[in-house]
Amino acid sequence: MNRVLVTGAAGGIGTRLRTLLKGIYPDIRWSDLNTPAGLKPDERFIQADLAVMSEVEKAVDGVQGIVHLGGFSTEGPWDTILNANIIGCYNVFEAARRAGVERIVFASSNHVVGFYPRQRRVGTDDAVRPDSRYGASKAFGEALAALYAYKHGLRVTCLRIGNFADVPVDKRRLSIWLAPQDLAQLVRIGLEHPDIRHEIFYGASDNARAWWDNSAAFRYGYRPQGRAEDHATAALAADAALPLDRIGEWYQGGPYCSDEFDGGIERAPI
Repeated sequence: MNRVLVTGAAGGIGTRLRTLLKGIYPDIRWSDLNTPAGLKPDERFIQADLAVMSEVEKAVDGVQGIVHLGGFSTEGPWDTILNANIIGCYNVFEAARRAGVERIVFASSNHVVGFYPRQRRVGTDDAVRPDSRYGASKAFGEALAALYAYKHGLRVTCLRIGNFADVPVDKRRLSIWLAPQDLAQLVRIGLEHPDIRHEIFYGASDNARAWWDNSAAFRYGYRPQGRAEDHATAALAADAALPLDRIGEWYQGGPYCSDEFDGGIERAPI
């Protein structure tokens, strides 16, 4: 894997990957709608709007692998989600197919399964339960990944990213935390492992309170280095100061579930 494109280069995760992946691949192309802050002279940047196919085609031309982080990274109005996360995601996969790209690592989200109760352990074979328009757009991306893998032969890895941060900062994040170095490890598995065809991994570190079965990632050699319990005392103390949210505290998606919640089909404690 020599030539790699990373979309969403100006975002929080993209910014960290610019450091974590530096020197690993000979030619890394960084792309975003906006120019990343602190862009170094030796970092190659291509500006592209994911909703515009011609711009996406220019960005993917000549690359072997894509790390697709680009899009709207939180809940938002439907038109915003549609253009950035639905149309934009389709454009990336279709442009990759046309250009003969070999692999895509797709940044999915824990919010594709956010409406599972926290007491339920969830694997990658369980049905999606998105907690938001954002989560539904990521479920669309996972379905698109399967289509392009099984129909067109792209090797695709979907990463259901938990909370990407240096440390987990509250009780929920003790279960879903993803340390930066562990994300870099998962990205490298997706881009390099010879047996990858189509896989879904949870983007989570060594979290003793985890709600997710991440055995698929472990089968491919994933060995997380971040350990959430090392930060438990501070995280639980901070959690005690948060406002009460009985819906959010019941479901894995937290406030994404309680936002706009008006009944649902499952009884949660309120």
